[in-house]
Amino acid sequence: MDKEWVFLHRRSDEYLLGLRAFISHAVAVAGIDGNIKCPCKVCGNRHQRSATDVEDHLQISGMDDIYANGIWDKHGETVPNVTDEIHHMFQNEDMSSLLADAFGIHNYMAEPNVVDEQSSPPQGPTPYAAKFFKMVEEAQTELYPGCGKSKLLFLVRLYQVKTMFGMTDSCLNAMLTLIKQWFPNVDLPESFYKVKKFITDLGLTYEKIDACPNDCMLYYKEHANDTSCHVCGSSRYKRVADYENPSRSRVPQKVLRYFPLGPRLQRLYLSRYTAESMIWHVEHRPKDDVLRHPADSKAWEQLDSIDPTFGSEARNVRLGLASDGFNPFGTMSQSHSTWPVVMSVYNLPPWLCMKKPYLMLSLFIPGPTSPGNNIDVYLRPLVDELKILWEEGIPTYDAFKKEEFNMRAAVMWTINDFPAYAMLSGWSTKGYKACPHCGHSTKSYWLPNSQKCCYLGHRRWIPILHRFRRWTVAFDGHQEHHLPPITMTGAQCLQELSSLRFQFGKNKKQSEKNPKRKRSAVEKPYDGPWKKQSIFYELPYWKDLLLRHNLDVMHIEKNVTDSVLGTLLAIDGKSKDTYNARMDCVNLGIKKKLHPESEGARPPKAAFNMKTENMTMICEVLASSKLPDGMASNIARCVRVGERKLIGLKSHDSHIIMQYFLPLAIRYALPKYVARIFIELSSFFRNLCTKPSLTS
Repeated sequence: MDKEWVFLHRRSDEYLLGLRAFISHAVAVAGIDGNIKCPCKVCGNRHQRSATDVEDHLQISGMDDIYANGIWDKHGETVPNVTDEIHHMFQNEDMSSLLADAFGIHNYMAEPNVVDEQSSPPQGPTPYAAKFFKMVEEAQTELYPGCGKSKLLFLVRLYQVKTMFGMTDSCLNAMLTLIKQWFPNVDLPESFYKVKKFITDLGLTYEKIDACPNDCMLYYKEHANDTSCHVCGSSRYKRVADYENPSRSRVPQKVLRYFPLGPRLQRLYLSRYTAESMIWHVEHRPKDDVLRHPADSKAWEQLDSIDPTFGSEARNVRLGLASDGFNPFGTMSQSHSTWPVVMSVYNLPPWLCMKKPYLMLSLFIPGPTSPGNNIDVYLRPLVDELKILWEEGIPTYDAFKKEEFNMRAAVMWTINDFPAYAMLSGWSTKGYKACPHCGHSTKSYWLPNSQKCCYLGHRRWIPILHRFRRWTVAFDGHQEHHLPPITMTGAQCLQELSSLRFQFGKNKKQSEKNPKRKRSAVEKPYDGPWKKQSIFYELPYWKDLLLRHNLDVMHIEKNVTDSVLGTLLAIDGKSKDTYNARMDCVNLGIKKKLHPESEGARPPKAAFNMKTENMTMICEVLASSKLPDGMASNIARCVRVGERKLIGLKSHDSHIIMQYFLPLAIRYALPKYVARIFIELSSFFRNLCTKPSLTS
């Protein structure tokens, strides 16, 4: 169903036309006595109303946000059955088309189930063409004589069932053995290993690239055959003695998994439905100066202006790169850190571009520790491919327009939390100049008691006549008269980085023994916020981008929520209101009402310090929360009412608590003038994460 009208201005003609078409369809398909369920924000599909009332409600209140982004099953949109869809797609009459899409060969199929034997082999590598015709032959081979069913179809369905229900390899091996024993005429592989090897040709493979255990280099391209690191001298393999015995398999110390990006982008255009969605940002995107998609941003326009030929082809792909560390072993290894690098496709409409099928895993950087600034070593294969995708492109078949075109791609920005920001950008997010936006104009203070830096220059961004600029004791003790700093451009960053020398690898003491790596007597070490020149500057367009790095709002919101709850509930180790913080206020000469009367004395209570019963009331509110499925996890399980603390909150749990539960929990637990501050903070995050207003 067409859902674009939901996100338009509710007074526009386009919204009204879409609304009336929706109601007419709903009455015809799902109406009862001319009435349908009202999906507005007030009714929420709980009441049956007339078509006129539904139209009025949707014009006044708008559609419920969760329902607008989901499946409109209450109004005639069918819920797709994955099993039935895949079964229909894998029918014998569609297997040839499936193979043509998988291999990108569309000009050599005479009929849906017949391969034109008179035609010449497809252009390209001979093994690739041979693999294609082998799979076509298997698609026409019967599972057993006279059954009329394809062997390839059965294996694909079997693999799908295993994936859907989490069957183990040994379970499938036992099933294959049982089938072959009871049905001797069935032509099946003996084990799941052979089934997987057979099915692999339909999918997209990945590359294994050995890496130095100290993150110095990849055994890649000219170093592919090396047996030791040319920087630190570490062995490539775990057992050095195996060098002299080629019959034994060599086990590398560290392996990078690289999933080539080009074939995955080509695969998007092999489905006519996805290929049509890939040009949504040009053909169907509302152009009403409302920011609801990256294509509405100035950064998108800036990328198009860098190379007009790139922007003139709507099918060229705009990408976002995200990376963060996670622990795949849970509580078994608290310190393990594995880093995936995920690419998102921004050509797609907003309801698809962040869905799981369109988030592409590009790199899988192994642990056990974070790569840190050495992450550029692992990004090398991806950046090399991105340069080819920008400068040359790759031939791609468009199944929607039924033509071949040269597809190019570009990364618009990265998305990460603040520590990963430093790893990808090269600017240190610690110390006196931790703000990448302020740069060298960052205002920072060292707090001797808390033993950390604080940053209080944020008043430079408010209007010059704002009253906060003249306040002193509420901030750092001084008035603020400075203008906001100007962010450095990419060209300025490169000019500043020209004097920086950085060597990859963690074992730098050993690598310094290499005389080629020693600094000259005249050269002075760089002492500044830059730690390296990011590998992304090798992309021809990177320095000219308007916005190169983004911060993930969910990470920031979680950190803020943890600090707020830790301070309100006085949780040990999480509260920001500590004795050292009060003593730092003494040193700065601010907030004198909060100063301890004498050194070592108990500080006076602040306005946000609550009584024990009020803390218990906040925990009880959170513990009694009940949420719809999919909105968040069971927050009540994370609340310890007796201990007055919260443990194990996930990012989305913090998102729900900050935006919905915090204003309710503190409403009667704090004085009004204090509660108002937290309510405004909650409103800030809610407005930041909410879709564009339909009434403004």
